[in-house]
Amino acid sequence: MDNAAPRFSAVGAGAALELRGVTRLFGALAALTDVTITVRPGERRAVLGSNGAGKTTLFNCVTGDFPPSSGTIRFFGEDITDFPPYERIRRGLRRTYQISALFPGLTVRDNVYLACRGVSRGRFSPLRPGANDALMHATEALIQAVHLTSVREQRVAELAHGQQRQLEIALALAGAPRFILFDEPAAGLSPTERRELIDILTSLPAHIGYIIIEHDMDVALRVVESVTMMHNGRVFKEGLPHEIEADPEVQELYLGAGHE
Repeated sequence: MDNAAPRFSAVGAGAALELRGVTRLFGALAALTDVTITVRPGERRAVLGSNGAGKTTLFNCVTGDFPPSSGTIRFFGEDITDFPPYERIRRGLRRTYQISALFPGLTVRDNVYLACRGVSRGRFSPLRPGANDALMHATEALIQAVHLTSVREQRVAELAHGQQRQLEIALALAGAPRFILFDEPAAGLSPTERRELIDILTSLPAHIGYIIIEHDMDVALRVVESVTMMHNGRVFKEGLPHEIEADPEVQELYLGAGHE
């Protein structure tokens, strides 16, 4: 397993996302230390680890919410280390959050339409959309992609928790993203909702790569092709899903003795 890390982390031409020596300090606390990760275009990667491993801080550095204290971040070859979040969004980077950021008083369709409008060139237009509006067509396509067509006229506050998580994926897909960061999308889902989530994630267009942070190992390993394990703010292991699942150190650190 120790020689798996270079296989995934080696710098390659045309990488979608590259982190090189990324460190994030909060005062004297090092939340991330010398993290180096490379993800190819279209690659689906899981970043796993126990609470406090640095997973969410890693996402915050990539999105610009908390820029790294040192190190570099490149997105499709461009150095975005010092870019504000909106510039990263313009370049095709999207993210979901552990806590929902939806408009509960609006319908599913209105939420998705606003997301599409927000990343479009005409987002400040005062004109109301017509039936043939391109963004309305995009809205309907996204709603269908996340299996919410039957509830598109319902207010978000009326949706089940799993449906709200599906809606968050639709918002992340607005505006033709090139890469998405999914922050614990299976949190709080029932077994049926987890299966729905797996179906949605595995059905995304092949050109859209993503990183998923997920405590549910069974979900994470079914929707990715590579895995990075983190521990105490550092990269601990990297490998293929079956390699990570079978690794004794990973089982001891993360899965516990009861996992089979």
